[in-house]
Amino acid sequence: MSAVQETSNKATVMRLLGAMNTGDAELISQTIDEVFEPDVKQHTPFEATGTQMIKEMVIARLYRAFPDLHITIEDLIEEGDKVVEKDTVTGTHRGEYNGLPPTGKSVSYTEIFIMRFVNGRIAETWGVVDIFSQMKQLGMIPA
Repeated sequence: MSAVQETSNKATVMRLLGAMNTGDAELISQTIDEVFEPDVKQHTPFEATGTQMIKEMVIARLYRAFPDLHITIEDLIEEGDKVVEKDTVTGTHRGEYNGLPPTGKSVSYTEIFIMRFVNGRIAETWGVVDIFSQMKQLGMIPA
């Protein structure tokens, strides 16, 4: 893989996260359509296939629950056709989330994603999300 393609793949991840940090549902949806393959496979705590499922998880689930959601990239590493991204997510619980009514509590948790690229677009992702920490901070499980 050329250095130009490597830089492009990292730039694609940064573009996606930049759009997500705006909180603008229309921009997020448009960016998802542009950077993911239509039949992308996502392997996270919430398995999904296709861009529509990613939109539902990100926009309908996360931004409805945490409208001020912000993602800070901690590490961004590229090797071959994959980009690995470690980030910290922060937000305030202001909407229903997994059956829990809004608590007004702030959360901060980490995620690690591996994204496989095909022709400059994300074709597959694997993710580890610290849901335990998130649930603990929201009071869903005892501290």
